Amino acid sequence: MTESVRRFTTGNARVRNENTKDTEQTDTEREQTPSCPECGSESLVADSEHGETVCDDCGLVVEEDEIDHGPEWRAFNSSEKDQKSRVGAPTTNMMHDKGLSTNIGWQNKDAYGRSLSSRQREKMQRLRTWNERFRTRDSKERNLKQALGEIDRMASALGLPDNVRETASVIYRRALDDDLLPGRSIEGVATSALYAAARMADTPRSLDEITSVSRVEKDEIARTYRYVVRELKLEIKPADPEQYVPRFASDLGLSDESERRARQLLKNAKEQGVHSGKSPVGLAAAAVYAASLLTNEKVTQNEVSEVANISEVTIRNRYHELLEAEEQVQLP
Repeated sequence: MTESVRRFTTGNARVRNENTKDTEQTDTEREQTPSCPECGSESLVADSEHGETVCDDCGLVVEEDEIDHGPEWRAFNSSEKDQKSRVGAPTTNMMHDKGLSTNIGWQNKDAYGRSLSSRQREKMQRLRTWNERFRTRDSKERNLKQALGEIDRMASALGLPDNVRETASVIYRRALDDDLLPGRSIEGVATSALYAAARMADTPRSLDEITSVSRVEKDEIARTYRYVVRELKLEIKPADPEQYVPRFASDLGLSDESERRARQLLKNAKEQGVHSGKSPVGLAAAAVYAASLLTNEKVTQNEVSEVANISEVTIRNRYHELLEAEEQVQLP
């Protein structure tokens, strides 16, 4: 009898402990989720400029005189901000060491702007040399440094944004880690990574444009691109002709109305299935040319050909196909 009472008492104690834990967890969750004491709303907005936390619903100032975790200095332009900032740049995949190593400046001046003596200049030059050697200690780092430099050079020549360069650098790093480079040139894999990154970011460049700034041939770029995409299992959608229209229209100095008309021509062509099996660059160039004629902003086929880097024959052929698709859509 005594043993059964002890078991019952122990069971009740466990239930009470579990209930107590649940109550403590609920109270902790309530404490972690701040709410307005006036209306009970949880939509609180932090005003860092005034050091206050304000309820977005009723306007009650919930907290004031908060600690400012920002810098103690003020800057009114970018150069002043760079001068006063005491932290380095964020890490980036666009540098072989991700920007974590030390850079020794080339100016032979001290912290106060005074010129160094000849002995100190020789010392700093030796330090720069050894620093450069330590930054690229093995073949993999030297490989990365060369490839990322190529990606940055080509992206600058093509006017691609930083997010494309970052993505291309990540793709190249993955190819290097998966040992895809043996038997292929560094420049070829770097160019393929940039071509893939541009398409993934919806800012595509044609293969001819990529080839014009690359150090390798077009066939090698296409072959390496297919290999990298297959091995790394990259998900890349087919290029959309509409993605080329804004750049072509901007280079030709066309209005927004022409750009909008070109997009409409391409949409009608897709409905009629004209775009299947056709080069997206050729379709985009023909749409821009047709739209300029329809909006009385006449440009020549030669001008469009130079901007899109395709032949005038291709523009004429696609131009007639687009107009035929337009007529089919307008038929009752």
